[in-house]
Formats: sequence, structure tokens, C-alpha cells
Amino acid sequence: MIAEDSVLLRVGLVKVLETVGFEVPAAVGDAETLLAAVEEHRPQVVVVDVRMPPGFTDEGVRAALMIRRQWPEVAVLLLSQFVEERYAADLLSTNTSGVGYLLKQRVANVDDFVDALQRVADGGTALDPEVVAQLLLRKDNDPLRRLTPREREVLTLMAEGRSNTAIAEALVISDSAVAKHINSIFTKLDLPPADATHRRVLAVLRYLEVSP
Repeated sequence: MIAEDSVLLRVGLVKVLETVGFEVPAAVGDAETLLAAVEEHRPQVVVVDVRMPPGFTDEGVRAALMIRRQWPEVAVLLLSQFVEERYAADLLSTNTSGVGYLLKQRVANVDDFVDALQRVADGGTALDPEVVAQLLLRKDNDPLRRLTPREREVLTLMAEGRSNTAIAEALVISDSAVAKHINSIFTKLDLPPADATHRRVLAVLRYLEVSP
């Protein structure tokens, strides 16, 4: 399901997603209509513009947060014209699975956008690299200082929602090297042995300074 006030972008998103096999039961232009459509159709994932009518401030974010509270099984991918990292933090603070935050310019790369949307729909996360970079600029405190430059690169890619294999490809290193870096990150961030997926989420949250 798509919520975007720009008619051209909304129609374009529908065409792109239907072409690659997604079913789009509704495409709307405001937050109120979005909530009604989600209640009716219960989609697997919703793509939501951050700023929508009537105020063009944070209507999309508030609608996304409401969706996560009322229908936690519905994944949400926020789209924004600019980097507004606090919205990513707000969304992640409610639930750490099935969430994403991308800049609209990423939609131009269809393969990357579809990959991110599929990842979110499958219960993963997808954070725009520029959002992650902005978050990194404001973090200058322990325990993140303990990480080596390579470990910070790995954690940045983890925060973008990438798998171990995708991280290995991006950094041109082996899967086993990625696993070693991630285990070191867990240790340095004081994350005790537990379910691997759970620790991965906690590491990203620590990186973003978001309370789970």
C-alpha cells in the first residue's frame, strides 16, 4: 500500500511495484485515508511519505507510528525528501522489525528500492545510508569509540539492514571476516551472548542510540 501526496510519484510507485510482482490494493494521498485503507486491507507493507496533507509536517510519521501500534504485523517504509533522522529513531523505538527509512532519491534506483522494500516486508530493516551517516555524526561517546574503523563500517552496513553476505560484498571481505567483526562489535558494545538476531538488533539500536 502506498501513501504519497504527489500524484506522479504515487502512480510511478504503483507501476514499479506492480511490474516486479507486488500487489498494491490502495494508493492514497493523505494520512487519514491511509489509516482507513490499512484497516480495510491489512497489507503486508506500507510505503509512507513523511510529510502529507493537511499540514505537510509529520503526518506520515504519526500515521506510521499508529499503524505499528494498532497493526504490528504491517511493515512500514518511510520516504522523505530530506534526512530527518529523528523520524527514523521514532519509528525504530516502537518496533525493530519490518521498518525502513529511505530518501526519495533512492526510488530512482529501482533495484535498490525494491530490494529495500522486500527486506522490510520480510521483517527486516532498511535505513538510508545518508540517514545512517547523519546519525553517526552526532555520536561521539562510548562504547562506540571502542570500535575499529572497519567495525564501524560493518555496523553502519548492519544499520542499513544488510545481511552478512551483503556486508561482505560491499567491503570485499569474506563472510567469516564479517562474522568475526560482528562478534567483536557485540563484545565491545557489552552485548552478552544471546539470540544472534536479537543481539544484532540491539547493536544497531545502540549505534542509533534508540532505546528498544
